[in-house]
Amino acid sequence: MAASTTVGGGKKQVVLIASGDQRRSANVVCWPAQKALEDDARRAFARLGWEVVRGSTERQSDLEPHGFVNSQAYGREVFAKIDRDAPLVVAEAVWQYSQHVLAGLCNHRGPILLLANWSGQWPGLVGVLNLRGSLTKAGVKYSLLWGEDFAAASFEAKLREWCETGKITHDMSHVKQFSSVKLDADAKKEGERLAQELRERPAIMGVFDEGCMGMYNAIIPDRLLHTCNVFKERQSQSGLLAAMREVSDTEADAGRVWCEAKGMKFKTGRDEKTELTDRQIREQFKMYIAVVRLADRWGMDCVGIQYQLGLTDMCPASDLVEGLLNCTERPPVKAADGLRAGQVLFDGRPVTHFNEVDECAGLDGLITERVWRSMGLATDNTLHDLRWSDKDRSGTTSEEVWVLEISGAVPPSHLVGGYAGAVSERQPPMYFAQGGGGIKGVSKQGEVVWSRIFVEPDEGGVERLHMDIGLCEAITLPEAETQRRWDSTTPQWPIMHAVMRGVTRDQMMARHQSNHIQVVYAPDRATAIRGMQTKAAMAAGLGMKVCVCGVE
Repeated sequence: MAASTTVGGGKKQVVLIASGDQRRSANVVCWPAQKALEDDARRAFARLGWEVVRGSTERQSDLEPHGFVNSQAYGREVFAKIDRDAPLVVAEAVWQYSQHVLAGLCNHRGPILLLANWSGQWPGLVGVLNLRGSLTKAGVKYSLLWGEDFAAASFEAKLREWCETGKITHDMSHVKQFSSVKLDADAKKEGERLAQELRERPAIMGVFDEGCMGMYNAIIPDRLLHTCNVFKERQSQSGLLAAMREVSDTEADAGRVWCEAKGMKFKTGRDEKTELTDRQIREQFKMYIAVVRLADRWGMDCVGIQYQLGLTDMCPASDLVEGLLNCTERPPVKAADGLRAGQVLFDGRPVTHFNEVDECAGLDGLITERVWRSMGLATDNTLHDLRWSDKDRSGTTSEEVWVLEISGAVPPSHLVGGYAGAVSERQPPMYFAQGGGGIKGVSKQGEVVWSRIFVEPDEGGVERLHMDIGLCEAITLPEAETQRRWDSTTPQWPIMHAVMRGVTRDQMMARHQSNHIQVVYAPDRATAIRGMQTKAAMAAGLGMKVCVCGVE
């Protein structure tokens, strides 16, 4: 046993901690939901005869009146007092920064349980999936458990399994190795051709500052990316700000006029702190134009903007920008100087963008763009958060319906009505102090291919790129049901009602290695299957370990 100040180590005793945001505003607002989850967890463990002791105080200080670990430095102090062999629970009802607890978890020797409530309110499921992906990448062993009712028999059985064995077994029967899946010969051939094409001409991934909100899982080590012949062009967000200053008010305003002519609405007011203002919108269009010009200047094949937290104190949100970039049809941007001055840049195609500079999504988006272009399809694709799921209460379907939702990056082409179905509302002040809007709307009905690239060490500890891929259907729900789901999550953000094919809710949670999920539309089921197979074959041709999830 360590010093007397050590937390944990007692018989039938678990240590509980909670990773949080770096922003005080978010931690204070979200703490009551976190406290409720922890109270439920205490009761659940007590029913099994176990005591929960907290690894840190429930009130850090008068300045920080919450119990979250809100920095790496504080996390280091918290873990210094925890018995490294004690059973450890990381409980999450909120979005969290994995870097706050990553060092401590990497050095912990006892069994680790990631525990989440089933709620869309403050994206705790999103937070725990990010932490899970980060631990997977780091090679740290852990178990994951989630539940709507911690008193339910099914939840208690899984919790008991962890208490007794330090592990939880989940149903993974929906996961199939790519090598065992029967492929269309033409799809396989085309995927392999596209992989070879990428191997012959390097692709450039533009990165405006690496590492967003502690998402360790979203950073692909250079040597792994190089195996796909993709190389990072690292640029600074300060350079982006400088480029925004070179864009005139006239150019920026023309972008807004273009969107409004297509039917897009901007819900504006005058209060800079709580409303979307004309000034914020102008700044966002300056960023849009600046990004396109920089992407052209540096030959970027895809681009990611960190924004959180690097630009949050400097300019309005990048979310409107990201959705426009990912759309084939968007406000034209002309070269400002050089031999091509006056020419439209990236004419007739998107500038593939990966939200929150998630490089796994960036590589996925790059691959998707090439596969869909080779098939003659619209290449507009995006990531979403795998936010939450619930049964449909309107009676439209008996299926479990996922809420896919993200602050930015969703192109208007994915929405019902396109630009005419899009509205830009101010981003939540709790997260976006400088304001700015996104592109809100409801995703249109249709066949969708989903996927996720992630990093996981093999049995020898060598990191490898993996891809999980499958099918889902974006469905239409009544307005009232859509609003209920928005009210349960973040009503300012675009939403997709997604039904996973051949994957149950719990199977999705048991396997998915990120808070993010990549989606792209196909015109029909047969084309979606062919696109999925071609994309999987291309990823395998680039050396990734590919698994097909579900698909009936």
